[in-house]
Amino acid sequence: MRPSNINKITLFNLGFRPFFLGASLFSIITIILWVAVYNYQFPIPIENILISQWHAHEMIYGYCFAVIAGFLLTAVKNWTGLQTLHGIPLFILFILWLIGRVLFLFGTKLLLVAAFFDITFSVFLGFAIAFPIIKVKQWRQLGILSKIILFAVGNICFYAGALNYLDNGVHLSIYGGLYLVIALIMVISRRVIPFFIQRGVDYNLEIINFRSVDILNIIFLLVFLFSELFLSNQTLSSSMAFGLFVTNTIRLYFWHTRGIWVVPFLWSLYISLVFIDIGFLLFAMMPFLSISKFIAIHAFAFGGVGIITLSMMARVSLGHTGRSIKTPSKLIKNALFLLTLGAIVRVIFPLVNTNHYLIWIFISQIFWITAFLLFAIVYIPILTKERIDGKLD
Repeated sequence: MRPSNINKITLFNLGFRPFFLGASLFSIITIILWVAVYNYQFPIPIENILISQWHAHEMIYGYCFAVIAGFLLTAVKNWTGLQTLHGIPLFILFILWLIGRVLFLFGTKLLLVAAFFDITFSVFLGFAIAFPIIKVKQWRQLGILSKIILFAVGNICFYAGALNYLDNGVHLSIYGGLYLVIALIMVISRRVIPFFIQRGVDYNLEIINFRSVDILNIIFLLVFLFSELFLSNQTLSSSMAFGLFVTNTIRLYFWHTRGIWVVPFLWSLYISLVFIDIGFLLFAMMPFLSISKFIAIHAFAFGGVGIITLSMMARVSLGHTGRSIKTPSKLIKNALFLLTLGAIVRVIFPLVNTNHYLIWIFISQIFWITAFLLFAIVYIPILTKERIDGKLD
């Protein structure tokens, strides 16, 4: 394909287009493969890491990182007023991500090659986000940039651990990456969700945020992360998790209004934060009840990350292609509903009845696959065609 032809492809006009499309299709493929591996022992050549770590890496550094890349490349353009990657540079960045995913689908046989493309993608993305922020001196956005840098470091730790260069590198990478995504969601949601709610309901509303709650949230989260990653101190982690449950419950209480429940892009965002809050509560209860850490982890990953990323991809894609965010497709409403049901089955059902644990996992996997299939059906034409209002991305 000639470079001039790439520049004419609408898919590479702005970051959200290829990365949201790629993330959604990849999540379908990788979860179908995970169903085959987890439920039917489909053989994948994995060495030096556990098969569960392979799955976790691809969901965090494959799926999540693609969504983050698409969101930030689009958001940074709005924040700074400067054009972010498009055309050939965006195509190259996307291909770096895609090659890493394809190589990893076949296990760890080509781990070193996958590491090269994955880490190159991380570094390239970091520079692409940093350049416009630094050029316009929006120093308050450096907090977001720092998380991208940490995400890249986390991915390097994974490959260093998998290649036997760093003890405990894989563990640090997977849990650090997940908690970093949760931290990023908490930071961005604090910025945008109150605004979304105030603009999204059909009545006047003023949402209250408390500076003291924000400060406590940051302190509790930092100590929780340090304890989980470096101390493995269950008492300290649970104490900080309980603090996070309290502060986030306060935040959710003051963000709540009845109007969100008739707007799919509001109730889905709100429910995702509720699941993150449930995750902190489960962590807090672990010293006292026989709760599996993996259930708390999936409250974060499936309920929190899964729902909020699907909702944000759907919302951003409509808004940035000239479509109304107030009238999403019925299929997207169904997708968000199915994903929410999947999170309930994956997190809540095992707490009530552990006898059918494998069945709950399988059902939740089917809900995930179906939800993202519906997203792909609706958004492939949206993401690959020009804006309907005639404007440029």
